[in-house]
Amino acid sequence: MKIVFKDTFASRLESQLEYIAFDSPTRARKFKSDLLNRIKEIPTNPYQYRKSIYFEDETIRDLIFKGYTIVFRITEERIEIFGFVKYQKDPTD
Repeated sequence: MKIVFKDTFASRLESQLEYIAFDSPTRARKFKSDLLNRIKEIPTNPYQYRKSIYFEDETIRDLIFKGYTIVFRITEERIEIFGFVKYQKDPTD
């Protein structure tokens, strides 16, 4: 199953990485590497992750990673990664 990163996810992740890199570029690179490795595991069993608390849809799931919530949608042919939130009520804000 293919993983597709939406622009909303990419821009939020990049902002967070810049924030982390301000203090420690090494930690920012490790955070990104560890997160992408966790995301690569999603296709093996996407429904193992909790149903999203942000949406009333069984195909939208939340991956929790170091206090962040990565929101993704499961379709027949791909996994769409679209949300990256921490302490927000709506992942699309």
